[in-house]
Amino acid sequence: MALAAPEVLTFEALEGGDWDALIVIGPNFSELDSDYQAAIQNAKMFDASVGETLSVLSCEVAPGNRLLLAPTGPLDRDYDDVRRFYDAAREAVARVAASGAKKPALMVTAVPTGALWNKALASAYFGFNQGNYESLEAREHHGDDVEPFATVGVVGNVDPSFVKSIEAGRRVARDICGTEPERMSPKRAAEYCQEAFAGTSVSVQVIDDRMQLEHEYPLLCAVARASFEVEKQLPAVVRLEFEGEGPIEESIFLVGKGITYDTGGADLKTGGHMAGMSRDKGGAAAVAGFVKALAGLNPKGVKVVAELAFVRNNIDNFAFVADEIITGRSGVRVRIGNTDAEGRLVMADPLAKLTEEAVSATNPSLYTIATLTGHAALAKGPYAALVPNKPAMSKGYVQRILDAGESWGDGVELSPSRREDFDFIRGRTKADDVLSSNNGPSATTVRGHQFPMAFLVAVAGLDKHGQNSDTPLPYTHIDIAGSGVEGGNWQHGKPSASPVIALAGAFLDK
Repeated sequence: MALAAPEVLTFEALEGGDWDALIVIGPNFSELDSDYQAAIQNAKMFDASVGETLSVLSCEVAPGNRLLLAPTGPLDRDYDDVRRFYDAAREAVARVAASGAKKPALMVTAVPTGALWNKALASAYFGFNQGNYESLEAREHHGDDVEPFATVGVVGNVDPSFVKSIEAGRRVARDICGTEPERMSPKRAAEYCQEAFAGTSVSVQVIDDRMQLEHEYPLLCAVARASFEVEKQLPAVVRLEFEGEGPIEESIFLVGKGITYDTGGADLKTGGHMAGMSRDKGGAAAVAGFVKALAGLNPKGVKVVAELAFVRNNIDNFAFVADEIITGRSGVRVRIGNTDAEGRLVMADPLAKLTEEAVSATNPSLYTIATLTGHAALAKGPYAALVPNKPAMSKGYVQRILDAGESWGDGVELSPSRREDFDFIRGRTKADDVLSSNNGPSATTVRGHQFPMAFLVAVAGLDKHGQNSDTPLPYTHIDIAGSGVEGGNWQHGKPSASPVIALAGAFLDK
């Protein structure tokens, strides 16, 4: 069950309805009314940690007589940001559920002044939903009631339509990313997308005919070569299209990596490194999540085209291998360096296709999103890495995402593309144009998360649309290998839906 639209309340309205708990989040609770202060002081007489740690108090004026204090900790340090409210709300979910509450309300207090704190309440709402979320498999097995709460009241100034739409998108992203590989195989991922966008203004096309796939996406089909013999593991490209009312003012093209399971292929993952590789579809999940958020808002003047590349990187007698030279959709000849560097291959042809379409679009920008490299996780920790070309920098697209990430609490960081990245992927012989990868782990490769962007630029034909070309196309590669799941735990961590909030804040917050 997705959380219903947050019901926006005034503080006085808490006395009505059937709200049965009030969760208050802030660095301190000195701004609360005197009746609440009295309850806090009384509780402190028996427990000095009240107000310093997560606490449930009996309070006669609170809905349901339950007052839950969720302290953020101090917010005046250089490194504090709005995510403190997200984290506190996330952690409060289990405690308020254990108290027996069924319909809590949420508010923030003592919020610092300044633009970077304006989204504190919205961030708390997103954090609450993150804590409340249970996986698709759990909901299908136990029923929707496995999630503690069906709705939450929000006390304060927040746009309920906007945050509900974003949260609906985050839910789609978490479902696709986190679901095990049989339940979310390529075919079933496509079916999930069809269900998720049914009745919306987003059109869904599933491309799963082998002949068409081999013609339009030859690099993707190389990765899928060992999957074609297994019906339930056949690859599929899901194309999502949205066109808002009125004259189009902005066109957004996105490609998502959807590796439903990554064995590594012929360069097999060993030593226990295969566990968690069902989450290697987090990029496609994030793209679908962003489009789902957009579907709830129906912005005017915006066109969005997305392609989700759902493929299983299998190994058998038909598997592609290192040293092969495969010609991509663009005509670029790719020498395979390592079959475990499959994500850039499945995205390259869809990106080439969307590049062709973007040339004639109004104010276009292009994005690839992927759980691509261990290097990104090491270099950026829990933040998404943005690797842009010069048009994306000069036209302000990257700054929009950076600013939105800070404002909305979905942090991203910049990793500029450099000449060394293009040198790295250059062809080594007259038989090939580019090299897909070296044959070592990305985490121990210099510029391991930046050079794949250069590969994608070269193979998609974006090198013909740079800053000094007649048709410059802004393009940004987004590596979410570090931000895609909580705590970097790819087998058990809850999917984070990164960077859905940042993208929605950048492109949908009008």
